[in-house]
Amino acid sequence: MSIRYLAAWAVCIGLFGSAVPAAAGTATPVDGELAARFARLALDCVHREYPNKIAHVLNSEADAQPPSSLYPVFYGCFDWHSSVHGHWLLVRLLHTVPPGQMPPGMREEMITALNRSFTTEGIAAEVLYFEGEDRSSFERPYGIAWFLQLTAELREWDDPKAGVWLETLLPLEAAIVAQIKSWLPKLAYPIRLGTHNQSMFAFGLFLDWANASGDEEMRKLVTERSLAFHRQDRNCPMAYEPSGEDFLSPCLMEADLMRRILPHEEFARWLDGFLPQIPTDGSADWLATGIVNDPSDGKLVHLDGVNLSRAWNLQNIARALPEDDPRRAALLAASRVHAETGIANVSAEHYAGSHWLASFATYLVTQRGW
Repeated sequence: MSIRYLAAWAVCIGLFGSAVPAAAGTATPVDGELAARFARLALDCVHREYPNKIAHVLNSEADAQPPSSLYPVFYGCFDWHSSVHGHWLLVRLLHTVPPGQMPPGMREEMITALNRSFTTEGIAAEVLYFEGEDRSSFERPYGIAWFLQLTAELREWDDPKAGVWLETLLPLEAAIVAQIKSWLPKLAYPIRLGTHNQSMFAFGLFLDWANASGDEEMRKLVTERSLAFHRQDRNCPMAYEPSGEDFLSPCLMEADLMRRILPHEEFARWLDGFLPQIPTDGSADWLATGIVNDPSDGKLVHLDGVNLSRAWNLQNIARALPEDDPRRAALLAASRVHAETGIANVSAEHYAGSHWLASFATYLVTQRGW
């Protein structure tokens, strides 16, 4: 068995060794070696400008600029949203991994990278970009949801550095929150995709931010839209998942969103109708893992991400059910297999995956979604 699979197995034992969930807002202890592996991938890309994929509206020749000129903070990691969650990864691990568990000097390197990125001048330029003509939908909803996850993490970390970084990011946060609050009432339908534009994953991160910031207006908007879109949903077609480029499961991400919103007893009843195919025999083979035939292909490697995100979805859904619910065992068994498969494929071998998969793995192993 390879070192990768041994590490993945060790993580799975840590994640699933107990059926008792951690308290809300706490993180599962992460092995320092694994945390360092994930941190290294983020450190290697947050200030790497190329290759780069720009989702950019040009209004004139003056807008034909390199990424670091357009948005001088989040220009690395191939695209804006990956740069954002790469920075979140560094903050999350600094927040949750005790000092001394990672290799000597790594925490200092992570702090130096964040100090380099989070500058008043850089964030002012990011705000100008966001407020530019025809850019109201830039990175909406995926990238802006990750940005709010970043500022939520900083709010929840009681550390002077976190307070300084949050203060620097607040102008961009204000611009993004205003855009979201303008957009949500206009959104007539959910976005049921398995890629960036999916609304269910973003709504979950919006709720995290609303809870961390105490923004009742945001919490109410997201809750109302979620219930209007999903409360009557039935028989989600899991047999049609995944699509060939998915990194988010539309069905499981919806269930993970609804367990955040509905009382646990009501959620258990809702799940009966929404995913009636969940077995009660404790089996794991009811949901096959995604297959990646070419990890150097930027779209095909998305399926490594679907394995990681499914793992946290399945675990969260199980935790939201009563302890004696017969579906819990099968949900956790499938989660374990997906986690092992997904974590084993987080590596530096191909930039197509290395620029983003470690963020998904960190979200999973630190149990951020719970």
